[in-house]
Amino acid sequence: MTETTTRQALRTTSTLDVPGVTLTYDVRRNDASSELPLVLIGTPMGASGFDTLAGFFGDRTVVTYDPRGTERSTVNAAGVRATPEDHAEDVHRLIEAVGGGPVDLFGSSGGAINALALVARYPKDVRTAVAHEPPNFAFLPDRAEALTVVEDLRRTYQQAGLSAAMAKFMMVVNHQGPFPADFADQPAPDPAMFGMPTEDDGSRDDTMMNDFIVSGTSYEPDIEGLRAAPTRIVIAVGEESEGILARRGGEAIAERLGTRAVIFPGGHSGFMGGEYGQTGQPDAFAAKLREVLATG
Repeated sequence: MTETTTRQALRTTSTLDVPGVTLTYDVRRNDASSELPLVLIGTPMGASGFDTLAGFFGDRTVVTYDPRGTERSTVNAAGVRATPEDHAEDVHRLIEAVGGGPVDLFGSSGGAINALALVARYPKDVRTAVAHEPPNFAFLPDRAEALTVVEDLRRTYQQAGLSAAMAKFMMVVNHQGPFPADFADQPAPDPAMFGMPTEDDGSRDDTMMNDFIVSGTSYEPDIEGLRAAPTRIVIAVGEESEGILARRGGEAIAERLGTRAVIFPGGHSGFMGGEYGQTGQPDAFAAKLREVLATG
């Protein structure tokens, strides 16, 4: 592990070597806090997507990281996977590197799926896990149709590159309701509509499109393991996300766990304050997250 200190006060940036991967993570340390560290994770989103949200929790130590193959975290060997189980192992090692569990954890999007995989494998790592809008179709009635859709996304990436696949991805994540059987047969959107280049740059090393786009969305959470864990699990969904896969997936998982999803302000990016050009309701979102963590 190597470590450097950034110019931002109290934040350190470190690297952690795991098999085939070098992870980069940030710790905003508050040694005076009596609270457990708060770990914020996403996939494919990296640490920078949590800058605004982390700023609302200066009263405790906050840990963020770039998932394998994302932004500053590099894949160092061919054939390295990026399944929820792989990400869970990475987060487990990260928690150990910053002092060990238990921690409180907020995971959004693919990070929510990874959080559930982590708790099932390492239940003592996390006191409270808030899984925000996991785009998971394992328990949806249209799971067969959804699998066809994400397999088409991966195939599009391999054949036409990242921009073409991401344009389809945007259409998928914004689709309302169950996926029809012919969804993948619709005309492909123009990447330029989303501000992306239309040319294929020839690269095929995107870990989300190579692997997680299928393995993450189709991952079947270990419901019995999650129920048996000492971790308090909160499934969170956005008030503005009615009908989209991320909310539908979260609600289906909550139902299997015998709970109800907790409504958070905003939509899928409700915690963001301009990161990646997305602005939600970060003040209200952070207040809701603090309330949920405190009630544990």
